[in-house]
Amino acid sequence: MSLIVQKFGGSSVRDAERIRNVARIIAETYLKGNDVMVVLSAQGDTTDDLIAKAEEINRHPSKREMDMLLATGEQISVALCAMALEAMGLPCVSLTAWQVGIHSTTQHGDARIKLIDPDRIRMELDSHRIVIVTGFQGVDKRGDVTTLGRGGSDTSAVALAAAFRADLCQIFTDVDGVYTTDPRLVPNARKLEEITYDEMLELASQGAQVLHNRSVELAKKFRVNLEVLSSLERKPGTKVKEVTKVEKTNIAGVAKDTSIARVALVGLEHTPGIAFQIFDLLSRHNINVDVILQSIGREDSKDITFTIHRKDLDETLDLLNDNKATLHFDHIESDDHIGKVSIVGAGFMSNCGIASRMFEALYEAGINIQMINTSEIRISVLLNEEDVNRAVKAIHAKFFD
Repeated sequence: MSLIVQKFGGSSVRDAERIRNVARIIAETYLKGNDVMVVLSAQGDTTDDLIAKAEEINRHPSKREMDMLLATGEQISVALCAMALEAMGLPCVSLTAWQVGIHSTTQHGDARIKLIDPDRIRMELDSHRIVIVTGFQGVDKRGDVTTLGRGGSDTSAVALAAAFRADLCQIFTDVDGVYTTDPRLVPNARKLEEITYDEMLELASQGAQVLHNRSVELAKKFRVNLEVLSSLERKPGTKVKEVTKVEKTNIAGVAKDTSIARVALVGLEHTPGIAFQIFDLLSRHNINVDVILQSIGREDSKDITFTIHRKDLDETLDLLNDNKATLHFDHIESDDHIGKVSIVGAGFMSNCGIASRMFEALYEAGINIQMINTSEIRISVLLNEEDVNRAVKAIHAKFFD
């Protein structure tokens, strides 16, 4: 007997027919003699609809009340799925995060899971029930509902798999695995049979929407046996693992992110500690920074440019302007019409010319680069937002056609 965690995204449970399909997949796994834990997202566009409802009432609601509202979406999903399984005569129970004891930090809208109380789930599994848990949410030390950020149901599933040492964690989506890029944008994108944790983490962090990046971090840390597969087609998916069988000689994939904004502080004093002051200020307000570029300006000054999530732009500009006297910069420039395109591959270290081929593809497509950022297994470029899709197609063609 194995313990299997299965997570289903919003498109997989968007209506009654899809929920019954999910119930059949769960039932098949359970009837093979396995213990089964299920994590569900909210149905279809439910989260977006709830956000729209909130805006009808209050354009600037508190993050706490938004979490109270958004958490209801997953509660609907788990209850309906339990009803579908009950109709099939299978024992099951639906549970919210607070009933399970998924304890999180207090940061509403982007909380982190701290620990999971095993008692309730263990009791239900010992009674041979299928346990269906709300994804995307937790409960903080005050007993308030928190949410884990977009894509947080993946993290819920992997965290449960890690806490209970599950034999397998399956992430069911509307695609049948991890592709070299978004197959909706590039029809000839290739499905990968397997990918390393590091490559998947980079792809997820750079905008690939197959897995939540924090879920991959957890999977790597706790060596969770992870598989991405389709809820609509019964076929093998993509295994995410520490080491893949085949030596990497090329890139694993191309990712894009159009949810970012660029901020430049121009005319900073060229003195020690300025960068610390800037990024410590942003960190204390829970604003994540990605690409950073520092350049030497004129008359012993310098400029620092960085990217943030687009939703944080107004808050970032307000913070920086409020602290202008302390930071001593001349002025701020910002742009929320940019995008990032990245290539990821574990073979970068042993293969020369990867970067030049990427830049050649962009040159041939007539696309200008604003900024470049690299790691051992990734190269990212910032571009005009209108060029992002063309860049993905050009780079993918250069490496995979």
